[in-house]
Amino acid sequence: MTRTAVIAGVGPGLGESLARKFVAEGCRVGLFARSADYLEDLADDLGDDAVAVPTDITDPEQVEAGFRAVRDAFGPVDVLVNHASGGSWQGLREITPEEFERAWRVSAAGALLCSQAAVDDMLAGDGGTIVFTGATSAVRGREGAIGFSAAKFAVRGMAESMARELGPEGIHVAHVVIDGGIRPPDVDESDRDAAAYLDPDAIADSYWHLVTQDRSSWTLELDLRPHVEEF
Repeated sequence: MTRTAVIAGVGPGLGESLARKFVAEGCRVGLFARSADYLEDLADDLGDDAVAVPTDITDPEQVEAGFRAVRDAFGPVDVLVNHASGGSWQGLREITPEEFERAWRVSAAGALLCSQAAVDDMLAGDGGTIVFTGATSAVRGREGAIGFSAAKFAVRGMAESMARELGPEGIHVAHVVIDGGIRPPDVDESDRDAAAYLDPDAIADSYWHLVTQDRSSWTLELDLRPHVEEF
């Protein structure tokens, strides 16, 4: 089965690993991010089954146009990965209202816009999958990161609410808790310190498993963490 996927929030690291995994599994993938040059280079590398769609997911008109571009290229959307995050690494006394709102807009409001744009395709077809990228901060607020924590809590609540609403309609909604740091592109997997990170390619394998799960046993929340002693 050939699926059309949108990955909202593609960059070096996990976003790129997700794109490569999905294309390798036979998907046609729309790549959303604000960095046009990076997206074009990645799409060229992935070939005809990927299309670069420079998109600010906090802008409803850009999201609508982005999904229209993916449909024009590949047809209706079957899979959506809400992967974008708004980093806000200040505590209560340092953060500004604008920074707090920005974190929420990228992580939660952007995911809302993308989900609304994708879900009608899934309802009109044979269902689909929506996966949210979460973090440790989605279950345990992080000190000195009130904006990021609040946004990730919102994302987790959205996933749980949408799963109840859309599950009976054949749409699998899942939330992935990334409980640890993802290995940066400049850290080689053979380095001694690499074991402290999650491998982005291994995470992408887990996302693909969520897409292909049988409807009789869907996962709502998946918790991923590196295998190191402190865990």
